[in-house]
Amino acid sequence: MQVSTRRITLCGLMLTAAAGMIGCTTADNESTKASQASAATAALAANSPFAQVSSLPYNMPPFDRIKDSDYKPAFEAGMAQQRQEARAIAANPAAPNFDNTIVAMERSGQMLSRVSEVFFNLVSANTSPELDQTQQDMAPKLADHKDAIFLDPQLFARVEQLYQQRSSLGLDPESLRLLERYRTEFVRAGARLSAADKDQLRKLNQQISSLTTQFQQTLLKANNDGAVIVDRQADLDGLTPEQISAAAQAASSRKLDGKWLIALQNTTDQPLLAQLKNRQLRERLYTASITRANGGSDDNVAGVAQIVKLRAQRAALLGYPSHAAYELEDETAGTPDAVNRMLAQLAPPAAANARKEAAAIQQVIDRQAKASHAKPFKLQPWDWAFYSEQVRKSRYNFDESQIKPYFELNNVLQNGVFYAAQQLYGINFKERTDLPVYQKDVRVFEVFDQDGSPLALFLFDPFARDNKQGGAWMNSYVPQSRLFGTKPVVSNNINIVKPPAGKPVLLTFDEVNTMFHEFGHALHGMFSSVQYPMFSGASVPPDFVEYPSQFNEMWSHNPQVLAHYAKHYKTGKPMPRALVNKVLAARKFNAGFETSEYLAAAMLDQAWHQLPAGQTPAAKDVMAFEAKTLQAASSGDGYVVPPRYHTQYFQHIFASGYAAGYYAYIWSDVLAKDTEHWMDTHGGLKRANGDLLRAKVLSRGFSADPSAQFKDFYGRGPEVEPLLEARGLTGVTK
Repeated sequence: MQVSTRRITLCGLMLTAAAGMIGCTTADNESTKASQASAATAALAANSPFAQVSSLPYNMPPFDRIKDSDYKPAFEAGMAQQRQEARAIAANPAAPNFDNTIVAMERSGQMLSRVSEVFFNLVSANTSPELDQTQQDMAPKLADHKDAIFLDPQLFARVEQLYQQRSSLGLDPESLRLLERYRTEFVRAGARLSAADKDQLRKLNQQISSLTTQFQQTLLKANNDGAVIVDRQADLDGLTPEQISAAAQAASSRKLDGKWLIALQNTTDQPLLAQLKNRQLRERLYTASITRANGGSDDNVAGVAQIVKLRAQRAALLGYPSHAAYELEDETAGTPDAVNRMLAQLAPPAAANARKEAAAIQQVIDRQAKASHAKPFKLQPWDWAFYSEQVRKSRYNFDESQIKPYFELNNVLQNGVFYAAQQLYGINFKERTDLPVYQKDVRVFEVFDQDGSPLALFLFDPFARDNKQGGAWMNSYVPQSRLFGTKPVVSNNINIVKPPAGKPVLLTFDEVNTMFHEFGHALHGMFSSVQYPMFSGASVPPDFVEYPSQFNEMWSHNPQVLAHYAKHYKTGKPMPRALVNKVLAARKFNAGFETSEYLAAAMLDQAWHQLPAGQTPAAKDVMAFEAKTLQAASSGDGYVVPPRYHTQYFQHIFASGYAAGYYAYIWSDVLAKDTEHWMDTHGGLKRANGDLLRAKVLSRGFSADPSAQFKDFYGRGPEVEPLLEARGLTGVTK
């Protein structure tokens, strides 16, 4: 996942954050604000790590100098500085031109950008009570700050004048697009509203900003509080000794010596459900997963009701029938109808496959019950992973325990993820141990381009922690920009359970695939070659940003790449060819379940955000609305295939910038599977292919229309057939 809420567009201003107030225009107020800005900037200690551009290589943040107490004053000074810069642009007596208005806005807010990039990345990856409090305090202020700029009538008048003259300005394509995007951002932010409506918009944005921050922080607490405590080691039958030891260590870290702790992962389905033999414990773990953040001190349900209500009201104020209509207008899909049609096209064949998979699992359950003279039971969600693993073992004659020894973390990273990038793009990696990091497990790699020149820094943060959000994501600490002469500093965050000291880090194939996925996002950031920071790297809409990452997954199962990294962690011997063939043959296994759980979540997202103002449910009706939506999405099949996320822990749409955009993964996967097919028919893993993809897509960021980028690379628009084939959905109707 690309964390799109971290994408900075106006040099430090989060466009996906909510918005607020300010914007006085009298001479006295302007003079007062200018004085306040100067005072705030002066008050920022000269030794603040955010006062100046970092002197470290690639302007990497000086993590060893940054204290939790540094952020708040830097935010205040950065906002004050940018307000002063924005007002100077708006009040410039010279006629507006591209440089004194558009480029000047791109140059504004550099201090705010520095603190924002670091803060919002670390509040996800390595938070603390002080950072959480700072986030709560700053969320409405940043919302106010955004509106101080985008609702400023003088500033918008300059942008609008240039926009109307755009055909006569002689701008190069990227500069023209920058002008057009600024105008779009102003309009979408409410610049054309009346003064009264702007006031209402500021209030809505401020509330939404605070509520989404609260959702994120409550979910992290709910994940930690929802961990399952096990009293008897015998109940952990099915886990490896290393997993049992890690569970004991996790319990000990919370002063629960003599017990075992199973932490909750971000998704509904929990990884250990595939291994635990104790059905009662499986049910406990599943129940803990789906009930977290629903009631009690960690409740997100009431917040969801408010977020959905306020987003719908804001959309109506801006002239849209729903929040989904507002969001999708500026994405590749364009409209809710387009998204609905795609989801409806995929759901029936996915459900049909899931029914077949469920029938095969039920046969195993019934057969085992008969053999042991036990009472059979009906397949439940907490049984699916456990018994589907048995079906896979019987069908393909292997299970995860056989392949994990061949997927040691460092080997996968260096001889798999990096190797594929080396072969396809000609880049090379050198680990840097001389640069400061924010947590001891974080690794830093310098990336060199095909000609040996420095390209980027890549930070890798692999392990789960109590103060780290769940899931996996990429973000940027320093975006590439020729305007500022900056090279990228990007990060991948994953949540792999860290084993006890001295034990190898062995991955599931899903975790391997996740590493390749997130590195696709990283490549999108590292290969960025644009003039303006607004367009840098993975700044594209969600339904295109997942395209490079999902395409990069193809190399995890590419025979050449797999042979290079799938080696036994003890002996170094390659995975036997027979086992490799079984792994590759099983790629479509359980595709009905996996596609159905994803589609259910995507439909749930659309259901929430296609609601018009005045028709959103109250807090007491939130879960009933969800149940009704999921029942409709399941075509009457019930909840054997649950959604990947239930509402109250659906962080993508309520805290991470994918509101009305969770469909993006399947939309982008159409492009990714088309590209995979193109690669296979053009010689696969070779430089010419990588160079073309880099030139046409990966280097361009948002400097050109995403659909045009794909067509420029592929020669035509996308087709859905490769996706259907990859997911085993061709010819499936019932």
